[in-house]
Amino acid sequence: MKKKEILINFEHQERRVAILEDGKLENYFVERAQDRTILGNIYKGRVETIVPSVGAAFVNVGMEKNGFLYLNDTLAMAMETEDIDLKEGANGGGRRPEHVQLKEGQELLVQVTKEPFGTKGPRLTTHISLPGRYLVLMPFERHFGISKKISDDAERHRLRAILGALKVPEHMGVIMRTVAWGATEKEVQRDFQLLLRLWDRIDKAGHKRNAPFLIYEDYDLALRMLRDYFNEEIDSIWVDSKDEFRRVLRFVRSYMARLSNAVKFYRENTPLFEKKGIEGEIEKLYAIKVFLRSGAYIVIEPTEGLTVIDVNSGKFRKKNISQEQMAFSVNCESAREIARQLRLRDVGGIIVIDFIDMMEEKHRRELINVFKSALSSDRAKTDVLGISKLGLIQMTRERTHRTLESISYKDCPYCQGKGKVKSAFSIALTALRELKTYILKSKARKATIEVHPDVAVSLNNENFQALRSLCRRFGVRADVKANTDFHIEKVVIS
Repeated sequence: MKKKEILINFEHQERRVAILEDGKLENYFVERAQDRTILGNIYKGRVETIVPSVGAAFVNVGMEKNGFLYLNDTLAMAMETEDIDLKEGANGGGRRPEHVQLKEGQELLVQVTKEPFGTKGPRLTTHISLPGRYLVLMPFERHFGISKKISDDAERHRLRAILGALKVPEHMGVIMRTVAWGATEKEVQRDFQLLLRLWDRIDKAGHKRNAPFLIYEDYDLALRMLRDYFNEEIDSIWVDSKDEFRRVLRFVRSYMARLSNAVKFYRENTPLFEKKGIEGEIEKLYAIKVFLRSGAYIVIEPTEGLTVIDVNSGKFRKKNISQEQMAFSVNCESAREIARQLRLRDVGGIIVIDFIDMMEEKHRRELINVFKSALSSDRAKTDVLGISKLGLIQMTRERTHRTLESISYKDCPYCQGKGKVKSAFSIALTALRELKTYILKSKARKATIEVHPDVAVSLNNENFQALRSLCRRFGVRADVKANTDFHIEKVVIS
């Protein structure tokens, strides 16, 4: 059985959580004080604009950008559960609330389902859901369900009985989360009562003030990870801050008292992540190339509209193996690592993967199976569309948070985020064109070309003959001046 650990690193301005399996980094999360997530937060908002053409409304929730609310927004949660008719013990749809007609100026409760991204504001829903340790409470939706990831029939039957024993108010619904597997009736009942009290506070707060304002803020990173990931399979939780350790321990004792012995305070001088040998792995999450054990590598390149991943055989070497077998072996290894990298980097949106071409249909089918199996442990929703005629796998992955890269990096001020600049030779040619334009417009007999030192070298060497010919043609004297403070693409003619 794999050894699983949760590591919580606490600094004044940043919290990091890593989940390890047999010492290997499997999940990584970071949250900074100035960038705390608003996902799951509940606001009292005011409808500012309704746009029928896109079927959406823009709602002011007191942030810089208005939130985006689909007029017919539905519960995504229901797609991940099996509807339960508690009275009959059979599958069946619960009562869905009717969608009300919105109007500008109307005030309503909304919850953030997707953080602001780029120029877009947060995605909102009117279908409030409050996640607890074992349950999700839906105050406005009469729906009961059990996570489809709980596949054992006996366990589902047991949880259905516990769910049926809950005294759920007539207008509300409840969903059993995956972590409810193995939970006792007492633990589930306690979680339910905590959620009811939480909703009561939210409901009362919503009537006290006019919109817009924040009513409920979800847990911070450390407590969210414990709520969502901590279970009997976790051997230990290491916390490197004494204050944070006490807070974590109180939380675990409140929700999972029988597992509180797993919470441990890390006392050594060597930083926790360094001691566990994962700082190097974390740094590699920002690299474009990811090298595999076989010598092959994958290239991950995010763009504005999608993320492109390319698989390369690299230094893969195996004797007595055909090209087809080599491609299949590298592709399968890459598929498992790509699934892991998507999870670690929290890549969302459209993803296109260019695997090495394979001729045999059975290998193509098996690759899809391997990839889907590797994605099965991902908590974000994924949809793999299969292999296209061009040999590409197209997929989508739910984007709810900012990517790891966007949290830690900003666009390079030198190249403006392009990742490259023009060569000195290219800028030298630009300078010659600008010099010609300057001469024709100004009728000057003398000019100074001020450029970056590398461009000056090019003008005085491989482009010297072109510069001299231009000066002779127009009877002009041109001096090249190197300026170390100049951007390599900057050219000033005077």
